[in-house]
Parts: sequence; C-alpha cells; structure tokens
Amino acid sequence: MSRWIKNIADIAVIVALVIAAKTAIAEPYYVPSGSMEPTLQIGDELLATKFPYGYSSASLPVFVTLPESQRFLGALPQRGDVVVFRWPGDRSQIWVKRVVGLPGDRIEMKDGRLWINGAAVGLKPDGVGQNESEDGSQEQVARFIETLHTIFKHATIGQFDNTPEITVPAGRVFVMGDNRDNSADSRIPLEWGGVGLLPVSDLVGRVDALVGSWDLTAKSQPVWEWPAALRLSRFFTAVK
Repeated sequence: MSRWIKNIADIAVIVALVIAAKTAIAEPYYVPSGSMEPTLQIGDELLATKFPYGYSSASLPVFVTLPESQRFLGALPQRGDVVVFRWPGDRSQIWVKRVVGLPGDRIEMKDGRLWINGAAVGLKPDGVGQNESEDGSQEQVARFIETLHTIFKHATIGQFDNTPEITVPAGRVFVMGDNRDNSADSRIPLEWGGVGLLPVSDLVGRVDALVGSWDLTAKSQPVWEWPAALRLSRFFTAVK
C-alpha cells in the first residue's frame, strides 16, 4: 500500500510542477483562425511567455477558468506586442491579437488606416499575400508593412475601417488582428462578438515564438500524407 501511496504522491508532484510551470513561465497555444495572418497562420502552435505582464487568474493553465482577478508583479504590454488573452465574453476561450493602444492613447480608424494620438501609423504596400480561411480556401489580398509588422487588407472599405476616436482608459488596452478584415477585436464591442477595450487583467502572456506549425487541411488526407503538412520553416521562429 505504501508503494501505491508513494507513486500517487510522485505523480501529484509532477502534475503540480507542470501546472506551476505553465502558470509562471510559458504555455503553448494553438491558432485556430486567420485573424492574425500573415504573422500567425492557422495551425501554428505558439508559445506565450507569462511573466512579462505579471500574474492573475488569467495566467492559470487554459483548462483552469476562474473569475477575473487583480494582477501582481504587473506590467503593461508594449505597443506592438502580440498577446494571448482570455476573451472577456467567455474566459475559457484563449484569443491572440496585437496591442496597438495603451492607456491614455487615442485610437481611430480612417479609411482602413490606423491612427494613434492624432497621427497616422506608417503604412506602405508590400505586394499581395494568401489569406487562408478556416475551411482551407485561399484568396489573394493586399499586403502592407505597418511600422514594423505586416498586415493583410482587403481593397474594400469595411464597416470597421472608419471608427470614432476613442481614448483607452486606465487598466485597458486596444488590440487588433493583423488580418484587418477578418478580425473581431477592439474595434468591435464585446456584445457584438468582438473584444472591446481589453482589461489588462485578462492578459495571459506575450507571444515570442512559434514552436511548430501544421497545415490543417491535411486532416482530410490519408494519415501517411500528414507529415508533409508540417511547415518546418515555421518551427522555432520568432514572432514580431
């Protein structure tokens, strides 16, 4: 009996260490949608580093969902950080977007272009890219360099390409997807299925790297063809 008790205790210690590491250091997450294309692709597995922004109930492993709490050892993201967070509409869901506005910033969209504090963010054309949908279909879209990262933008002006200027309040950040016409983000109110102004307490961590990537369309192919769907060029690459 004592041997069984020792084995159970050893397993409990291992589980506790894994949970502690996932809470305090980093945790992998899977990208199910194209809202952050071209930076993140459907099927990417990313690594969220948790300590840069401090800790709250949002920092617990994804399978543990607790009510919102205050952060300790907290720090704000930097503008431009790609962040993982718990969606305020259902904290069991993990989303990923880019921070474009910090507390006190004035954010506005004009004809599809981002303005911060009364100035248009740098934008230059960068050819075209392949926008992949969740069903595996693809279409060509315009690609732009916005300051230091790349975004996708469709040619038409959409409903959320012109928004009134809003000042980000304390304790919130403004997040957007790099695939501007395929992202439910801070431009869209929470009650409409967007993010609204994201509470800092819902931040999980900063996305620093990809650990793997797999083309999900391969699921419909024979098993022996699945290895060919691994995007080896994206393994262990930095996310900017």
